[in-house]
Amino acid sequence: MPAAAAHPLDAIVLGAGAAGLFCAGIAGQRGLKVLVIDPAPKTAEKIRISGGGRCNFTNRGTTPAQFLSANPDYCRSALARYTPADFIALVQRHRIAFHEKHRGQLFCDGSAEQIVEMLLAECAAGGVTRWQPCAVHRVREQGDGYEVDTDRGPVRAATLVVATGGLSIPKIGASDFGHRLARQFGHRIVEPRPALVPLTFDTAAWAPFAGLAGISLEVDIATGSGRDRGQFREDLLFTHRGLSGPAVLQISSYWRPGEALELNLMPGRDLAAALQAAKAQSKRQAGNLLATLLPQRLADSWLALQGIAGTRPLPELRDRELRRLADSLASWRLTPGGTEGWRKAEVTIGGVDTRELDSRTMASRRQRGLFFIGEVVDVTGWLGGYNFQWAWSSAAACASALAAGSSGHR
Repeated sequence: MPAAAAHPLDAIVLGAGAAGLFCAGIAGQRGLKVLVIDPAPKTAEKIRISGGGRCNFTNRGTTPAQFLSANPDYCRSALARYTPADFIALVQRHRIAFHEKHRGQLFCDGSAEQIVEMLLAECAAGGVTRWQPCAVHRVREQGDGYEVDTDRGPVRAATLVVATGGLSIPKIGASDFGHRLARQFGHRIVEPRPALVPLTFDTAAWAPFAGLAGISLEVDIATGSGRDRGQFREDLLFTHRGLSGPAVLQISSYWRPGEALELNLMPGRDLAAALQAAKAQSKRQAGNLLATLLPQRLADSWLALQGIAGTRPLPELRDRELRRLADSLASWRLTPGGTEGWRKAEVTIGGVDTRELDSRTMASRRQRGLFFIGEVVDVTGWLGGYNFQWAWSSAAACASALAAGSSGHR
């Protein structure tokens, strides 16, 4: 390959993940000379492992309401200008079959590898060069652009796009490189924390529930207050160490240490009324009745925790016992001890403070020619394809700005 310094570039994109590849492909097809650099031996590994290997690549119902940020309105412009319908059209042009699984979530019928291949094909169509694996050692301003020292030597470009992702899943190469680079150029970082991650509990406190591992049911779950309150109706999964499943992954983005979770294990039901009606009409045992409403193991364990023998006939239970049972299922409060951390987190909350970025272009307001896209910035979506849509939308906004030469301050 010719020496990079002899061939000036329009843009260097750091990171060959969803946002980086998508941005590079669009910019290349609009006539820019683009180089993508990534230290990982495998391209876009996070796409490959997502959605159980089928990639939940977007959500039809995407709106700004499904995103968390210290600057909540920041995502609006990019999401409005590159929508799920736009990405779906691209997927269809590449003849990738897909299906809607749940609440607007779109998955490949086949392998997530198809999305990676599509992004690489888009880059190839734009003449994008990719150096991978290739580590970056230093980034600095050089004249009216940037110089990047790499394993393959120095390379220069007029603009630099940081698409290095967040801290989640370090085993596939996640690091804080993008955050450190942002700080180098004077940007603030909203403190990162794991999101879309299972929650754990003190071993002794969880002992009564450890035997319920594997049980799954739909619940209402909530935590926090005011603007920081999150609440969802999703499936909950009991594990040996705590709680997981979509309900907990969703609420983990809102949960803060020391806060309690509020769970209704029987959402949409008036259990107190149902128990009273059953008591008046039946001599069924409490355990048998509750097992028609909950998984058997959960029903048995819950009655035991409430000090109610499952073999007791309903007419023998006092009204206050039935109310207590109903209230315990509808208003279960428990406080996690922590999370499974970065190794199990699907995404990162926090990152480059978007109050210092242009919402139309993703350009730095502090540093000419510098852009941040995707997970490295402080925009985090719910579970269900929203984070990939942010990758596509923020990348498209950046690529349009690059092509228009809009790299200055706004």
